[in-house]
Amino acid sequence: MNADHARWISTFLEAQAAELDASENTLLAYGRDLKGFAEFADYKGLAFEDVTRADIETFMVDCDTMGLAQSTRARRLSAIKQLYRFAYEETWRKDNPALKIKGPGRSKSLPKILSEDQVDALLTTARTQGRSAAGRLRNTCLMELLYATGMRVSELVTLPVAATRGDPHMLLVKGKGGKERMVPLSGPARDALVEWLEARDGAEDSARANKGTKPSPFLFPSTGKSGHLTRHRFYGLIKEIAVAAGVSPSVVTPHRLRHAFATHLLAHGADLRSIQTLLGHADISTTEIYTHVLEERLKDLVLTHHPLADTD
Repeated sequence: MNADHARWISTFLEAQAAELDASENTLLAYGRDLKGFAEFADYKGLAFEDVTRADIETFMVDCDTMGLAQSTRARRLSAIKQLYRFAYEETWRKDNPALKIKGPGRSKSLPKILSEDQVDALLTTARTQGRSAAGRLRNTCLMELLYATGMRVSELVTLPVAATRGDPHMLLVKGKGGKERMVPLSGPARDALVEWLEARDGAEDSARANKGTKPSPFLFPSTGKSGHLTRHRFYGLIKEIAVAAGVSPSVVTPHRLRHAFATHLLAHGADLRSIQTLLGHADISTTEIYTHVLEERLKDLVLTHHPLADTD
């Protein structure tokens, strides 16, 4: 990648981090996608400031020819669009060559979910999994909070301990782009939170007395570089719990518990707008993917209550 391309990308990413509070994962994804575009521009001998709409469309055709998934191509175009919107706003360009390019869209495949029985098995088993009593309380709290709130795993592992003090009925969660939302806690989740906080604080007080360590700002602290339980570690934990619960680990991920949260709420009568708010979706169309769970319920409703249902 030539120096000018690297400068454009790094400045763009810095602005995303500073102005929009973009997450580290989002920045890494932008970086990967824009690196691919920069390599294409290098190969064609193009400078970013000279790229035309036709050049970007050629790049997208190349991505399709390479067999990249529809979602990957859509994401790459989105990154390019945002780069050139930023370049236009910064007056690096007098136009935005990507403005009117239509992407391949994103396929809306139905989310794979866990049944209520499977979730019950995971929650029950979490209480018995862990190398110590504190570990079992932590695992229980993690699973209960995840299913009770529908939080993204990144939101869960970075949850500030201050947000959980005082036996709250609601949690303030900071989501994508720094947007905040309130999520309610179920009774079991509140109980698990109280028990874990007691164990967590006791362990922290002991460590501070013996080693002089500073208190952690996170609900789920860790001695690692991040200071909190990592997504990777939690991913491993949930697989271990799945095996012990007799649920295939191939179908259990933190994100599928988030899907289960939304789908089970909808199946029990919650409305889409409420679920959209709880999940932190910016657009209701993202939440509408869960409506597939209503098909059987609506079919039964019509067959049972329609005035002509009993007519031969």
